Amino acid sequence: MNPGTGSIVVALGGNAVAPQGERPTITNQFRHTRESLAPIVELARAGWHITLVHGNGPQVGDELARNEIAAGQVEPLPLGVLVAATAGWMGYMIQQSLQNALARAGVERTVVTLITQTECRADDPNLRAPTKPVGHALDRAQVAGLTARGVPVVEEAPGRWRRLAPSPVPIGVIEHAMIRHLVAAGHIVIASGGGGPPVYRDARLGLEGLDAVADKDRVAAILGRAINADVLLILTNVDAVYRGWGTPHQERIRRLSLAEAEHLLVGKELGTGSMRPKVEAAAAFVRQGGGRAIIAELAQGLAALKGEAGTTIMKEAT
Repeated sequence: MNPGTGSIVVALGGNAVAPQGERPTITNQFRHTRESLAPIVELARAGWHITLVHGNGPQVGDELARNEIAAGQVEPLPLGVLVAATAGWMGYMIQQSLQNALARAGVERTVVTLITQTECRADDPNLRAPTKPVGHALDRAQVAGLTARGVPVVEEAPGRWRRLAPSPVPIGVIEHAMIRHLVAAGHIVIASGGGGPPVYRDARLGLEGLDAVADKDRVAAILGRAINADVLLILTNVDAVYRGWGTPHQERIRRLSLAEAEHLLVGKELGTGSMRPKVEAAAAFVRQGGGRAIIAELAQGLAALKGEAGTTIMKEAT
């Protein structure tokens, strides 16, 4: 392995393995996982030290639905435990798929999944105001049923409704020292799955769980700095950051200085969709000492790393 290549944290969205408009069967999710790992294999071949963080929005929403369907037969599990559960089975799915892909490519690297905890503050106001969409799109009957039970939902787009979950601001990853040790030894580490189950520090009990979900991109940025990563690569379903997204005058942005990214965040050009937290996470990573953060479409991850695609954010744009 070439240690000079550097350390990279890759954030992969949960929608990449459970896209809209397709039944989220486990067979389909394994298939999409296998299809999504080509950039990771090439990073491994090149000698990068790799930490992989994945989302779980569709998957944890399905777990909540299973809770409700089976509530009369088995005890429902709290949201924080469901986040840990998805981190476990999705980690298994990604780990196995990546092990097989590396073996086929003749790349000798080991892969390990860690269930990690994301530290948050118990008094975070976001715990009282759910804002994070989870699960798949809901039909009218599902919206009516959830609303009747007091479960918050949001209309993301005309006719497209999703349930909401609390999402506190992450402030640290409890197991970051272990991740740093494993990555430095050359292992590919899958960590902070689904953003990691959120926890807080209780003065008497120690670590205690929270019924919430943490934003995986923000967690990836925090983890990246904690393990001294050089690069944060956020892979999504949009090819770059745009000014005026969704308008006739939208403009793709290839490079942003930290000051330009922060100016963009102050305005309304990014809207309130999923791109805003990605840019916030990328800017935070660079602000706290990271070399560069990149937001790119999954298929263009390697090209984006070379500066040929996506949007790169650095302290000073070049």
